[in-house]
Amino acid sequence: MESLIFKKSKPGRRGVSVPRLDVEAKKLEQFIPAGYLRQSPAALPEVSENEVVRHFTRLSTMNYHIDKGLYPLGSCTMKYNPKINEVVASLAGYRDAHPLTPDSLAQGALQVMYELGECLKGITGLQGVSLQPAAGAQGELTGILMVRAYHNAKGKPRHKILVPDSAHGTNPASAAIAGFTTVSVKSNEYGRVDVEDLKQDLDDEVAAFMVTNPNTLGIFEKDILEIQKAVHEAGALMYFDGANMNALLGIARPGDMGFDCVHINLHKTFSTPHGGGGPGSGPVCISERLIPYLPTPTIEKEDDRYFCNYNRPQSIGRLHGFFGNFGMHVRALTYILMHGKEHLPDISKNAIINANYLLSRLKPYFDYPFKETPMHEFVLSGDRQKEQGVKTLDIAKRLLDYGFHAPTIYFPLIVHEAIMIEPTETETKENLDAFADAMLAICKEIETDPDLVRNAPYTTPVRRLDDALAARKVNIAYKG
Repeated sequence: MESLIFKKSKPGRRGVSVPRLDVEAKKLEQFIPAGYLRQSPAALPEVSENEVVRHFTRLSTMNYHIDKGLYPLGSCTMKYNPKINEVVASLAGYRDAHPLTPDSLAQGALQVMYELGECLKGITGLQGVSLQPAAGAQGELTGILMVRAYHNAKGKPRHKILVPDSAHGTNPASAAIAGFTTVSVKSNEYGRVDVEDLKQDLDDEVAAFMVTNPNTLGIFEKDILEIQKAVHEAGALMYFDGANMNALLGIARPGDMGFDCVHINLHKTFSTPHGGGGPGSGPVCISERLIPYLPTPTIEKEDDRYFCNYNRPQSIGRLHGFFGNFGMHVRALTYILMHGKEHLPDISKNAIINANYLLSRLKPYFDYPFKETPMHEFVLSGDRQKEQGVKTLDIAKRLLDYGFHAPTIYFPLIVHEAIMIEPTETETKENLDAFADAMLAICKEIETDPDLVRNAPYTTPVRRLDDALAARKVNIAYKG
């Protein structure tokens, strides 16, 4: 067990040596407002440099990360990040670019963003793009705000957004932040949108239908053309949650399905760092009808010159302090160009093959609630194991002892004891088999020694935590 850095602190130890402040304390207020000046030293640990390095190195070896092993998280699409992306993003011209650089001195950076936008438009089959959103959730909000602006401009504001009952939680959250009420649409026995239930909910108050395709069960919405026709006939728009875009590259385009707006999680589909390793990026591609409402500025090209266009009178405004998370744009464009148009489809094909291979190995031992063939991810149920006294949560905890990150559990909510698995295209057959073997070994343990699974994990730096207590009583401050 590694102790806290504060526990290593000894008075007087220093890791750095800095010049003594040469401004008298009484004169500091000329430069810094009094309210921002400390009255007492900061309560920071006092440690030497080598102790700091060793401490965080030891912690890093305890952490599970994408360079260490498989992440089977369904929906999250935790794929390996190729190191060529990091090499390109580290080039001085990109790494050291300042966000206040004038357009005339930032032509290379603007070209990267412009070309990434053009690639995303081609991949999605849509006509407009913004790279400004800082994450997928903000991309959702961006799209919904443009939908709202579209209806307001027509002089007919609408107040409802329809979402499937299997939707990502960010869908209703984004709609609510934008001032909409959400209405849940049922799934049918095949795990797809119940078209008749959808049609019953369509009226002149519906602004858009938000749907993921393939959906959160990994199942392709075969009725999507009928759905988009009904939605558009009702005067509403089609919103595509791009969380599962990794299943469609070069195979199908949202624009061809009749969608008006798509947000794309660059980390899920185009291999940029995920979460804390980010920051993220959630570009939005839109149909012709929404182009007037794009966030400002847009990156445009005139002859051989790239520039930021702020002259957008109907824009929903700026969503980010500066243009966007440029480092992610460099990485994503590198990934796209390294594959090229010819090989982008191989990404999705391999993701689909990997998921279905893994499903074929696990399906005999778990319940599979929907009989449709999935695409890049699938959802099992742990109901069979729960009848033996072991919950899905217990299985997830036991997997940690086998050296694997747990899959997504208890989502989507329409599946009891849900186990949502997405191996991605970057895993070898050997890795998939090792994960499947671990899952099957746990199934055997449930039959022979269920308490072994119920009390897991045993080999992690800390044992099982009280998740509910941690969520209700967040404490991230050290008090000695």
